[in-house]
Amino acid sequence: MRMPLADLKNMTLEEIEALVAEIGKEKYRARQIMKWIYQRGAASFEEMTNLSKDFRAEMAKTARIGTLEIVRTETSEDKTKKILFRLEDGLLIESVLIPGTSHWTLCVSTQAGCRMGCAFCFTARSGLNRNLQPAEIVDQIVQAKFRTEEGPGINNIVLMGMGEPLDNYDNVLKAIAIITSDHGLSLSTRRVTLSTCGLAPGIERLGRESAVNLAVSLNAPDDRRRSELMPINRTYPLETLIGACRRYPMPRRRRITFEYILIAGVNDSPADAKLLVKTFGGLRCKFNLIAFNEFPGSPFRAPSPDAIEAFRKVLVDHRFTAVLRQSRGKDILAACGQLSGRHRAETAGSQEMKKSGR
Repeated sequence: MRMPLADLKNMTLEEIEALVAEIGKEKYRARQIMKWIYQRGAASFEEMTNLSKDFRAEMAKTARIGTLEIVRTETSEDKTKKILFRLEDGLLIESVLIPGTSHWTLCVSTQAGCRMGCAFCFTARSGLNRNLQPAEIVDQIVQAKFRTEEGPGINNIVLMGMGEPLDNYDNVLKAIAIITSDHGLSLSTRRVTLSTCGLAPGIERLGRESAVNLAVSLNAPDDRRRSELMPINRTYPLETLIGACRRYPMPRRRRITFEYILIAGVNDSPADAKLLVKTFGGLRCKFNLIAFNEFPGSPFRAPSPDAIEAFRKVLVDHRFTAVLRQSRGKDILAACGQLSGRHRAETAGSQEMKKSGR
């Protein structure tokens, strides 16, 4: 049986150089190929017109350029866009385009599903189907950059979509290398943020091997409640997690971000905020406060604006930066914790009606 061709989007510059050398071509051709893929959006070797026809034909026998299928794009009232992608094996994942003042941020998935089991997360309900390959992570950015009108304005990448990035560490780190390579997507590490639910060993390893921004999903001020909301806390409790964060080598002028989803009656009291102050004193960090985004079947609710402000005020009064992050795309289930990668039945039914002329 013939082996499938290697996907170039799974490869770093060095790996493509080795592939090119195997067919007797100069290594610098690898840089040309990467620039065609990541800086011009080429989806085939035929588009690479500064390469000879013979070389393109030889490469086409040796490798391929994988491309995710865009199934559907939904637009929220606030201009947020959710992109549903189909992977080659038929699984579905989602990415989110988030508007800023003068730019767009793309929220990227790293797994099809998730096995972390956080109680407030819609993605967790489907469990983990599989890890995404580097190509599938990177190509979400390529497709958004070259196949959407917002693409040219994307200048921030957040690995905060479906899945736990540090549970797919090797593939995610390789994707980051391609995203930040001068010959790849050429984004500064300052423009890339990885969000984790708290895999402490992965945080320490990431600190040694990358310089991207770190965000940690926190969501409770003590072990009892955090373990109820986030099962990972039973393996890596707060003391272990905070120790890993204190050792994370953040570059100067950068801080670790702690994401805190405020849930009414669960973790949103001023006393909870005071406990955070006590626990995180001396750590160079900031807090992103997020009102819980409701989804079908969830028992949780968002706090009142007054409760949120009282919580925030405690942190600010103790000289912590605490920003209430406005949730984007709630009406299309594109907000934090709402991604599922599911193809809605009503949408599928509507498409079938259109096909049949009804």
